[in-house]
Amino acid sequence: MTFIMYTITEVLKGVPNTILISIVAIIVGLCMGLIFAMIRLKRIPVLSQMIIIYNSFFRSTPLIVQLFIVYYGLPTLILYSNKLLHWHINPDLFSPLIIAFIVFSLHAIAYLSESIKGGLQSVEVDQIEAAQSVGLSKYYIYKEIVLPQAFAYALPNIENQFIMLIKGTSLAFAVQVTEIMAVSHVIANEGYRFITVYSVAAIFYWLLAIGLEYIFNKMENRTTRYIKTSTT
Repeated sequence: MTFIMYTITEVLKGVPNTILISIVAIIVGLCMGLIFAMIRLKRIPVLSQMIIIYNSFFRSTPLIVQLFIVYYGLPTLILYSNKLLHWHINPDLFSPLIIAFIVFSLHAIAYLSESIKGGLQSVEVDQIEAAQSVGLSKYYIYKEIVLPQAFAYALPNIENQFIMLIKGTSLAFAVQVTEIMAVSHVIANEGYRFITVYSVAAIFYWLLAIGLEYIFNKMENRTTRYIKTSTT
């Protein structure tokens, strides 16, 4: 019992970084994902093709490979840029946690841009045309009509991606980020009680997922009512 309480206390120390990485990634993913989705829908030459390639790469390659590429490649790129362009950037500024922010955000953008694109395409064209016919500006139409509905349609996919990010942070220990899995790995190796420690870690991930599901269910109930009101 004492060991279990010790494990819970120690693993709890890794929870903040797990949550922080996921929140940063989901925020960046939503913001950049919206921009990427708009570019795709507008079919802007060159940029649209680049985004398609970007999404394909980050959706088709393992997250841990992406982590290793940035973790080992970024310092080398910075040193090369310093030499070539006479910059003075310190590679040590990019800590393992910053690396995790970057990679998980890049990963989230690829998935969320597709979800948001689908949400935008789900908004009925008749509503946009009706708004235009009464003289509403494009900014107002997107801000008050299109984006809220697109977000509502995309919400289930956003929830799934958020949970996937929470689970995906378990790979961040491979690049020396102190999160739930990293702490669990250390405790398990010290005490050789692998099943106990990893079971505790699994419960933490489970509880985080349950909490997210509860929050998103509340949001979905509100957005469902909004969609019904907007389409009637």
